[in-house]
Amino acid sequence: MALSKEDILQEALSLLNESGLEGVTLRKLASRLGVQAPALYWHFKNKAVLVNEIAEAILQKEFAEIKPRGEGESWKEWLIALLNRLRKAMLAYTDGGRVVAGAHLSLTMADLSEAAIKTLCEAGVSLRESRLIVLTAVHYTLGRVIEEQSPPPKEGLERFDAERFKQDHPYMMAGIEEYFGSGRTVDDLFNDGLRLIVDLRNAD
Repeated sequence: MALSKEDILQEALSLLNESGLEGVTLRKLASRLGVQAPALYWHFKNKAVLVNEIAEAILQKEFAEIKPRGEGESWKEWLIALLNRLRKAMLAYTDGGRVVAGAHLSLTMADLSEAAIKTLCEAGVSLRESRLIVLTAVHYTLGRVIEEQSPPPKEGLERFDAERFKQDHPYMMAGIEEYFGSGRTVDDLFNDGLRLIVDLRNAD
């Protein structure tokens, strides 16, 4: 029986979760599916095309539809909620941030950006500002997720002199302790950063 594109993508997502982005190759995928690599070229001519389709599959699980801004809802809260959904979608898979960031031909990301810019424009924000706010917020979200999914290597941590680092970076450490010591979480950190981005429009 011929493999469908959907079957191949489901196996590719499983391979991604197990091996990360570097471990996703057409050869490994073909082996798991019990076929020769050329059999996959009918659907994906190279890894770049495969990665783009994996990104689409990841995003579509969260963005099969993009909900419009509700009546009385501020565009800022709508945008923050949208980008929380984007972060959630990427965090659901190993290296999801890198996959989506590298999918330069993603139609779902294009639809998401279009909907966001349109929403801001309809709320009275200029086209130029709308595009810059959305672009900056999306880049922030991608970067934040990639960082969250890129922990430091165990070998580096074993040699890391934490006490010396604290002595050399007192303001950084004080800021970290003040923030998380008050009960805030990494989710709060993400959202506080987003609010800084959307609120810059009103800054002097």
